[in-house]
Parts: sequence; structure tokens; C-alpha cells
Amino acid sequence: MIRRLFPILSWLPNYQKENLNGDVFAGLAVGVMLIPQGMAYAMIAGLPPVYGLYTAIFPQLIYAIMGTSRQLAVGPVAMDSLLVASGISILATEGTETYLAFAILLAFFVGALQFLLGVLKMGFITNLLSKPVISGFTSAVAFIIALNQLKDLIGVELVKSNRSHEILISAIKNIGSTHVLTLVIGILGIILIKVIKSWNKKLPGAFLALVLGIAAVYGLGLHNQGVSIVENIPSGLPQFIIPDITLTHFKTLVPLAGTLAVISFIEAYSVGKAMESKAKSYKIVPNQELIALGTSNMFGSFFQAFPATAGFSRSAVNYESGAKTPLAGIISAVIVTLTLLFLTPLFYYLPKAILASIIMIAVVNLIEFAYLKYLWRTSKMEFALMLITFLVTFSFGMVEGIVTGVALSILLLLFKAANPHMAVLGRIKGFTEYRNEKRFKDLESWEHLLIIRIDAPFAFVNIQTIKEWILNEIQKREGKLKKVIIDAGPVSYIDATGIDGIRDLIDTLKKKEIELIFSEVIGPVRDAFHRNHLFSEKASEIFFMTTDEAVTYCISEDFKNQHANLAVQANEKTL
Repeated sequence: MIRRLFPILSWLPNYQKENLNGDVFAGLAVGVMLIPQGMAYAMIAGLPPVYGLYTAIFPQLIYAIMGTSRQLAVGPVAMDSLLVASGISILATEGTETYLAFAILLAFFVGALQFLLGVLKMGFITNLLSKPVISGFTSAVAFIIALNQLKDLIGVELVKSNRSHEILISAIKNIGSTHVLTLVIGILGIILIKVIKSWNKKLPGAFLALVLGIAAVYGLGLHNQGVSIVENIPSGLPQFIIPDITLTHFKTLVPLAGTLAVISFIEAYSVGKAMESKAKSYKIVPNQELIALGTSNMFGSFFQAFPATAGFSRSAVNYESGAKTPLAGIISAVIVTLTLLFLTPLFYYLPKAILASIIMIAVVNLIEFAYLKYLWRTSKMEFALMLITFLVTFSFGMVEGIVTGVALSILLLLFKAANPHMAVLGRIKGFTEYRNEKRFKDLESWEHLLIIRIDAPFAFVNIQTIKEWILNEIQKREGKLKKVIIDAGPVSYIDATGIDGIRDLIDTLKKKEIELIFSEVIGPVRDAFHRNHLFSEKASEIFFMTTDEAVTYCISEDFKNQHANLAVQANEKTL
């Protein structure tokens, strides 16, 4: 039990020396990457840059002890940072002590909720948000984050919002005030990072852009020409402070914390599963991941961290750089710690335009262009779901977007459940297999016999549709039909409404002198039939192990009935 709660006790005692080089190199790479990203993401959250560095230390250390992924890089991420800003900006003014206190307290509540969900074994919540909803949401968030960086990219104060049209309107109104030198620095930063990334993915392009940006501002005195810089970053480690928790704080922040807790976990779990599939040497445990992330956020809040989760770009760099164990994460945290202790004065001349360029490049990874094509080919309805989620998030905000996406996902699921796939079957000539008559040609069929397959449970949401479809098929064969066989193999369960629906169907068919027969019924469904006394006849004449056995029985019964009728007619003639 202790090893399950602290996976470090499983991998550290058995640590292999050949993994050390990869872990050290990956830890250095991610640590160097975390420095500019951490500061940039703190600015997205509306916090001073140093808080991004605080968030890059303790959550990562705790996750290395308790997490089940070997390559996940935990810390500040763009999407969660924007959620923090959009939620807290309603409650407090950015730059105030209250705003800062709420951001740190939010990390505690997010962690507490994640920990609780993990203890309650609620890891299945990863299924609450479908992939199209997540894709539409994250793509829209990527655009919103990028638009929010325009103010630092063009050097003009713009409205800060999670509604993209408000930012665009503000940008258009102030386009004439663009600070050209700031814009040039930002564009050069984007080009530099893209070129380095295309040349060699292992090189820390963002860090190199940061270094060159500082050198240019300091060497050329660009800050005296209106280029906005980060200026003072406090040195030293964050103080241990227990967040001030009141009932009012709880009521105010818990709704936002709940949203963040679920979204950040799904984000981390998705990245973790991607790393797991590549490594193929360990398994991600959802409930333990919730506990690990929850503890990371709670513990981080004691050291002035805002909500953290796993970032895809850093985790990918961690994996590609050779990380084999969470030791790489510990090394990354050490690098950031050393930076806080000794190197913060070097970031005084860091231009904010460079941080904006780093963020813009980073959020491009949130837009899954290949997935758009895949959805279009696979399911037009899910493509529409993704597009609507994107448009609502992009136009009205993130909370509205995610709520719309979840609601539409549920409605789509109910629509599909209420309209299951159903087929009339025929037998393949020379075989005992049965297939859909609409998909296969030259199938055997019998005018007195209807064979159908229902590819769904018998439940309240669809039983009426199933009945109407069956009766419609029967009407097409009115007068000749004597028996209906339902291939119930795909029927996984039947609820009370389903039982009532089948009983009503039996009664309707009896009035039409049509017999209802079932094949391939699984045990729980058959038990439900028997418990509710749906059939008074012998079970051997109602339920058959295979569809072919049911068909053989129906054909032989029809043959017997024909002979009986012929015998009666012969007797009548003799008399």
C-alpha cells in the first residue's frame, strides 16, 4: 500500500546506472525550458513572473515522489494559467494582494479536490470530456492565449479577456500605437524559436531566445527606447505560508477549482498516456495520478505556487531527451531552484515581447490540425461538436465553451442511444452466418420469417424506437409473416422500461398471430425476462443459443404446420 501511494519506493531502490545520463540530460533540458515558460505562464495568469518559477519547483518534486508516469513534467501550463486569470479577475483586481492570495488559495482547492477524487477512485472522470470537445476547447484556448499576448508583442496596453472578440476590437482600436521596436523583437523571437526547433528539437530554443533578448536589451539600451522589460525578480526560495482559508473563500473558489481540477487532470492524464504508449515500460494509474497531482498542488500552495499540471511540450522534451525515471523531474526542479537562488538578477532586462513569443510558439501545440482532418473523415457529427465547442469558447469564454461541449456530448450520446443501429438479417448461402441484407447480396430469406438484430441495450431511451422499427418491418410483410427472431447478442442489458416495451411488443404480435423468438441472449438479459415472466411457453421454444438454431427451428415448425394443414385438407376431401 505504501509503495502504491509512493511509487518512488518502487523505482528508486532499483535505479539502474545506465538511466542516469538520460535523466540528467532530460532534467537539464526541461529545467532550462521551464525558466522562460514558467515566467511567461505566470504572466498569463496575471501574476509576477517569479511565481511561475515557484510553481515549477515543489509541484514537480512532489509528483516525482507520488506520480506513476516516468516522463511527465509537472508545472505551470498555458491553458490552466488562462483559466486562473479568467476566473480570479472576476473576483479581484490583477496586481493586488487579494488577486495573488486567491491564485495561491485556488491551487490548494484544486489539489484538495483532485486528492479527494483520487481517494474516492474517480479516475474514470477522464471519460467525461470527449476528445472532440477537448480538441475544440484547447484549440480555442490556444487562440485566446495568443491574442492575450498581443499587448506585449506590439507594446500597447490592451484589454485582457477570455473573449477573443474583445481583445481583437481593442487591438484594432490601438493598432496605430504599436511600438515598432517591441514588435520587431517579438517577431524575431518567434522566428528564432521556430528555426532552432526545426533545426534541432533538442536545443532549448526558448531559452536561447531569452538569452539573446536580454543581451540585446542590455547591450543596446532598448529599455530606454520604450521596450518593456521584466525588471526586478525577487531572488531566493518562496516562503512557507499556509493559505488563509475561510468559508467565503471556499464558496467563492470551489466552482472554479472544480473546473480546473478536472480539466488539468484530463490534460495531465492524456499526456501521461501518450508517454506511456511510447515508453511501453510502465502503466499510468488514474486514481494515483489524481492523488499525486492533488498533493502536488496542495503542497505547492504552501510555497506560493498557483495551479500546476503536466505540460505536453515539456513532457515531450523530457521523453525525447532520454528521461527514464522521475529523477529527471527532480533535476529540473533543482535547476529552477538554483536559478531562484543565484540567477534572478540576470533576468532584469528580459523583454516581455520575448516571453510573448515563447507563449505563442508554445500554444501552437494545443491546436491539433491533424485531428481535424481525422474527425472530418470519421464522424461529421463529432466534427460539428468540436467546431461548436471551439466557436463558443472562442467567442464567449472558456467556462461557457466547456459547459457547451459537455452538454452537447451528452445530447449526442443520448441521440445515438435513442437511435440504435438495427438490421434485417439474411443467411449467407452455404453457411450458418447471418448478415445485414442492406450490406450483403444473395442472402437466404423466408417470407414467413423475419430475422432482426438490435445493436443496443433495451433501455428507456430507445425501446420505443426499437418497437416502432420492428412493427414497421412487420407491416411490410403483413399477412405472410409467422415468426420474428431477434438476434439479441449485442443487447448487453435491459431495464424496467425495456421489459415493459418487450411485453407490449409480445402482446401486439400475439394479436397478429406472430411468434416472437430470441437468439444469443446473454445470461443477465435472459434472467430479467424470466424474473418478469415475459414468456409462458417453454424456454427451449423461445430462446436459442444461435440464430441459425432459431431459424432451423422456425423452418421445421413451418414444415410441420404445412404437413398438418395438408393432412386436414385430405381428411376433409375423404369425408
